[in-house]
Amino acid sequence: MTTTNPATKDGEDYVRIFDTTLRDGEQSPGATMNVEEKVTIARQLERLNVDIIEAGFAASSPGDFESVRKVADAVTVPVVLSLARPLEIDIELALKAVDKAADAGKQDLVVLAVKAHYLDQVAREIDHLLDPDTMVLTVQNGLPWWYFQKLGGKYDNKKLESLDPTGILTKRIEADRIIGCVVYPAAAVTAPGIIHHVEGDRFPIGELDGRETERVKRVHDMFVKAGLKSRVLKDIRSEIWLKAWGNLSFNPISALTHATLVDICQFPDTRRLAARMMEEAEAIAGKLGVTFRVTIEKRIAGAESVGAHKTSMLQDVEAGRSLETEALIGSILELARLTETPAPAIESVYALVKLLNKVMLTQGARVKVEKAEAA
Repeated sequence: MTTTNPATKDGEDYVRIFDTTLRDGEQSPGATMNVEEKVTIARQLERLNVDIIEAGFAASSPGDFESVRKVADAVTVPVVLSLARPLEIDIELALKAVDKAADAGKQDLVVLAVKAHYLDQVAREIDHLLDPDTMVLTVQNGLPWWYFQKLGGKYDNKKLESLDPTGILTKRIEADRIIGCVVYPAAAVTAPGIIHHVEGDRFPIGELDGRETERVKRVHDMFVKAGLKSRVLKDIRSEIWLKAWGNLSFNPISALTHATLVDICQFPDTRRLAARMMEEAEAIAGKLGVTFRVTIEKRIAGAESVGAHKTSMLQDVEAGRSLETEALIGSILELARLTETPAPAIESVYALVKLLNKVMLTQGARVKVEKAEAA
């Protein structure tokens, strides 16, 4: 047996071995395998010089995603693949399962730009990117998992269960590394790898404890040097709330109705619903010491001025991707319970979006409004 894996060989006379034991084999009667057994078999296939290993179907369940990821981590030479249907969510999860961020090495700054419900997957490998001084910049929509870290006061270091249910984010990403950031640009994915920038170029940032440190100034200067706008804020949480104010209302309403921002703001009933949700959120934030620098009407007018833009949640519905339900809405409701603040409008919309997300994921479906053909 050669000690060099033939996957590196080229030429017409070479036959590559594509092994599907970890997927097709598992579907045989009585042949179920747990993650550890799959990893053991994958390592043996590597010893046998198998070129390509189909490790499973990452989008089928969290367990299968984990097994594909573990197999990809366990072997070094064979190409590891995941089965995927021709759906964006399948392809996205397959890529996440086999991609290895660790290969990038230690970084000065790690920007966590994935959606909030994928952060736990990133956190599992983030240690490989961090040296003692590495900064972590969080740019997620909605409230961050670290909201109460380094806050002081009554709720200091309280964990948000809706955003970090397993505790992996708090455990793997120390609060001292984190710089908060609010991302205001509106954009849309028009094709795989193609992003259309609609408007906006503001990236306000801030330390969790409000200090104006040398490192936060360096990150600010980096944004400005790139031609973007940024400010160092003493209270990054209030700015996060300002954007979350719109996210918690416009995003779910758009996901349920397939309406753009201007449609929601100009239709009296949905405008009133958005305003009511914002009133409830303002009451919750007020009990946490947060004040908003603009009125509800001004916030709605700002969203209306963006025009016929589809929110990120509506884009996810149309693409069949998992929704940011907890980061945008569930976390607000967790704070409502914590502060004993009624939020009936938010609760109702949350229930509808949560069910929509469940149906889409269960059916492997997407929902898109298209013009009907003329009779």
